[in-house]
Amino acid sequence: MAAMKEIPYKIYLEENEMPQAWYNVRADMKNKPAPLLNPATGQPMTAQELEGVFCKELVEQELDNDNAYIPIPQEIRDFYKMYRPSPLVRAYCLEEKLQTPAKIYYKFEGNNTSGSHKLNSAIAQAYYAKKQGLKGVTTETGAGQWGTALSMACAYLGLDCQVYMVKVSYEQKPFRREVMRTYGASVTASPSETTAVGRKILQDHPGTTGSLGCAISEAVEAATSQEGYRYVLGSVLNQVLLHQSVIGLETKAAMDKYGIQADIIIGCAGGGSNVGGLISPFVGQMLRGEANYRIIAVEPASCPSLTRGKFAYDFCDTGMVCPLAKMYTLGSGFIPSANHAGGLRYHGMSPVVSQLYHDGLIEATSVEQTKVFEAATYFARVEGILPAPESSHAIRVAIDEALKCKETGEEKTIVFGLTGTGYFDMVAYEKFNNGEMSDYIPTDADLEQGFAGLPKVNEP
Repeated sequence: MAAMKEIPYKIYLEENEMPQAWYNVRADMKNKPAPLLNPATGQPMTAQELEGVFCKELVEQELDNDNAYIPIPQEIRDFYKMYRPSPLVRAYCLEEKLQTPAKIYYKFEGNNTSGSHKLNSAIAQAYYAKKQGLKGVTTETGAGQWGTALSMACAYLGLDCQVYMVKVSYEQKPFRREVMRTYGASVTASPSETTAVGRKILQDHPGTTGSLGCAISEAVEAATSQEGYRYVLGSVLNQVLLHQSVIGLETKAAMDKYGIQADIIIGCAGGGSNVGGLISPFVGQMLRGEANYRIIAVEPASCPSLTRGKFAYDFCDTGMVCPLAKMYTLGSGFIPSANHAGGLRYHGMSPVVSQLYHDGLIEATSVEQTKVFEAATYFARVEGILPAPESSHAIRVAIDEALKCKETGEEKTIVFGLTGTGYFDMVAYEKFNNGEMSDYIPTDADLEQGFAGLPKVNEP
């Protein structure tokens, strides 16, 4: 019982204990992520080329493989204080119900209106756009958390925000769409008739429910065809993982405060922003030989880029207008089934996360959505938080690992990222509660179609 008194249910840092700099894990990586390539020339993208699409300072962050710490501007730190530091929660109730000797912690990122961790990067990207004197930004969103976060950041800074929302989510999640519009964003279902690339995708795939890859193509076209606009992305890119490192830095600071040593760290993986942000400082310790952890990235069985994808250069988008990134991918033409974890329905994976996985520093597993929602429902009933479907992938594996500890008697410390809340995901919960949810797992033949479209690249 003494240990229970020592560690509170929620560990909150003081505002003055918040990170003052983002941590750039690439600085400690022996094998750096491969450079983005220009699809026309096959050569690494220059800063000048990237600045046609992205904000200037964000391009510098994107290409920075050397500086371990990048100071967070005071204006961003002040904005963070609206909802940060976020709590590290000891899941005492879950441990009790599972009757496990494991100690379970989760970093809760759902305590802001966007409902997720996405605001950490949205405010940073909007800040740099404003600083550059731009009129506005364009982006894509899957489940809607990123679009919501960006619309909040743009509203705060007085920037125009244009969001292309994956059509299936646009239809399934009207309330998420309306939150974005309430914050002043314009929201278009993707693929749409408003861009040349959208019209082509609709022509090639009539009736498609869309994908993040489609929406990215439209957002990039919209940014490059309007004066004073740039494109911003909510995941995958190096700069996004950099901003999201505040999650891991706060987690580590909270654990250090109470002398907690993690054994297993778990995050859901779609494009990689959440898992990458959570694990960065811990992976940094592993790379420097200071500690060892078991790190698990969890993805949906319907979109298994790490567990069944290929490590290759590929387009980041379906319309093939973006640079090529070396990552674990299912092929930019792969359109996953309309499962209920919209934020994880991306064909590729962050080059940083991909390289760490390739080098054996992290492992990956995939789970079916019915099992995910079983875990989500159980967690909601026990811990009192209705989790987002995306986060529930991490919950599923955290519960599974805790049950293994029950069998072995090991007192492992498990930490997972609870990226957000599921209040706008009630259509999915309704399907699960009605017993109408099914599991779709692509066949090898399905995946081969995506792989067939991988570009032929001579690696630099």
